[in-house]
Amino acid sequence: MSKFFVLNIFLVMFLSCGNFTPASSKINPEPVKLAEIKAEPITPQKIIACKLDSIFTQLNKTGAFNGSILVAKGGNILYKKTMGICNKDGNCPLNDSSMFQLASVSKVITATAVLMLHERELIDLEKPFSFYFPDFPYEKVTVKQLLTHRSGLPNYIYALHSQLYLPNYKMTNDEMYCSLVEKNPAPYLRPNRMFNYCNTNYALLALLVERVSGKTFPRFLKEEIFVPLGMKHTATINDFDLNTKNITKPYDEKWKTVDFDASDYVLGDKSIYSTAYDLYLFSEALYQNKIIKPETQQLAYTPYSREKKLSNYGFGWRIKDFRDSVKKEVFHNGWWHGYRSSFHRRLNDTLTIIILSNQLNKAAYHTYKIYEILDKSSFADTLADDE
Repeated sequence: MSKFFVLNIFLVMFLSCGNFTPASSKINPEPVKLAEIKAEPITPQKIIACKLDSIFTQLNKTGAFNGSILVAKGGNILYKKTMGICNKDGNCPLNDSSMFQLASVSKVITATAVLMLHERELIDLEKPFSFYFPDFPYEKVTVKQLLTHRSGLPNYIYALHSQLYLPNYKMTNDEMYCSLVEKNPAPYLRPNRMFNYCNTNYALLALLVERVSGKTFPRFLKEEIFVPLGMKHTATINDFDLNTKNITKPYDEKWKTVDFDASDYVLGDKSIYSTAYDLYLFSEALYQNKIIKPETQQLAYTPYSREKKLSNYGFGWRIKDFRDSVKKEVFHNGWWHGYRSSFHRRLNDTLTIIILSNQLNKAAYHTYKIYEILDKSSFADTLADDE
């Protein structure tokens, strides 16, 4: 028997990454002859999965990560794992159906909805928002400036701060809009002056989707995106009971429950709940041009703020390495109350990285560790050959 054969057997045993299942429930199972064991090939995908599992399992054991991870490339899932607690009070562990608040990753979906309606010629991106909402007081702000965070509008979370903490109040987008129109707070910047990230932009875009589609924002997303793509565990906060078993509870670093406020119920800028697998389906649908056309996607992945030199923003996507066609990455992170989320896509090699967490720990943003493993030449070259 060759040394390579024996080594291969031991590597398979040790690189099983926690997926070992007993072959028999007998107390004294029949002995298996070594010669009868067939060694499975150790593929680059398995090596990558084991390395990723080692990182996140260790983070989970040390209390630095609680959540769900999915890494895929070329339509193949390389690694998928959920670990930790869904609800500590109910002693409920996370599973693949556990739904996380996406926080600002929701903006990706909102922007996609707008672009779908743009393709149907129902939304003109160059038109002022006031063309669709005549009483809107910021007359020069365009739809495009809302998408790119160049509107200069005040953030409703600060401008309407006193209303957001009224007891048992759940603010709607309509109420947010009416309060903004009534108070008419001064803009932060003049329109198109420079990039200024602002939740108001995407809360208004959700209203725009409703106005031109004739459907509520949750209904439009469900009928036009979630159901067609098979996203069975994705919905807005208004579409389910927060006490449902598979809805994750938000926690801070010390496992104290984070309370909601009225702004949690404003949609478009946040408040979509989903799973890592459902976001993977969404990402693949974009890669396969099932939702919007390639040329429309290119609009979304184009940088629009010249003053931002290292990173930029398109339509609902942050953009990194935007001058490098090979490394170009479109992504969005989220941070809202006890939730953190990362949704990264490298367009050249159709890579998708998703990390969702219901605890405020920075590990949810450690996508660079995943890239380091994937881009080591010995793995990357072999994966490319296999495709």
